[in-house]
Amino acid sequence: MDYIVCIQRTLDYIEENLHEQITLEKLAEIACFSPFHYHRVFQAIVGESVMDYVRKRRLTNASERLFYTDEKVINIAIDVGFQYQESFNRAFKKFYGVSPKQYRNAKRISGPLRGKAYLNTKLLPGGLRMEPKLVTKPAFHIIGYELKTKNEDGQNNKDIPEFWQQYLRNKLGSKIPNPIHKNVELGICTNFNPETGEFVYVIGMEVREETQALKGMVYKSFPELEYAVFTTPKSNDGTFTSSIQSTWNYIFTEWFPQSGYEHYGSVEFELYDERCYGSENKEMDIYIPVKKQTVNT
Repeated sequence: MDYIVCIQRTLDYIEENLHEQITLEKLAEIACFSPFHYHRVFQAIVGESVMDYVRKRRLTNASERLFYTDEKVINIAIDVGFQYQESFNRAFKKFYGVSPKQYRNAKRISGPLRGKAYLNTKLLPGGLRMEPKLVTKPAFHIIGYELKTKNEDGQNNKDIPEFWQQYLRNKLGSKIPNPIHKNVELGICTNFNPETGEFVYVIGMEVREETQALKGMVYKSFPELEYAVFTTPKSNDGTFTSSIQSTWNYIFTEWFPQSGYEHYGSVEFELYDERCYGSENKEMDIYIPVKKQTVNT
């Protein structure tokens, strides 16, 4: 399956239907993906979440029409998919910092403009190819600390590193009761809402079933699933973060299109163990739940 062609189809559909209701489910159907898999592939290839991209394209289209035409604000708002002028005004001011009328009166087009995406895939540095291990991980249970965030405007890329810094600075891992593996920590993404970009991120450790979480912690259980497990290339302190990011990008832009699998949804996580200690030869594992693709183009 050519992922670029699939995502391009949906980008074209978005452009042609900015004035209509656009749902993630409809776009996923056009791409021939499950909704969750489409959401993750789109974000990896385009660089932002589906609905965030749609919102920015609508607001950019509106800003151009405010500048170049004398159309009424309410007509522009409705034509770019907003049912009410009030909701359009709020979204526009959040994006541009001024109201639609102030923007028009400024007599200059300014602020962020989101052009139609041009697709591009990137391999890992040096064209390195990776083959994951396919493993069935039994149901497991974790106790840890929960963060609610969203991928709108890259908010999660700010929130999660700060969350990890707080976790490490305060040595919160040492307070988790009776971990099965004391030196193995998981960074788990779960409870995804692809329409809003909201999800829950948990830093924690595996525990035995029904272990009681202490105040300020959460206890979560996950079912048995088949995972594709990717180990990041060995790197040093300076390149570790970029190595992890490159591996995530590789998974969705290079491996999935050739694999015959798609993302199963529900949960994905990073595993950090003793391999992350020290300043050289650092590596970690990324666990992606997978299932065989059943839809072909």
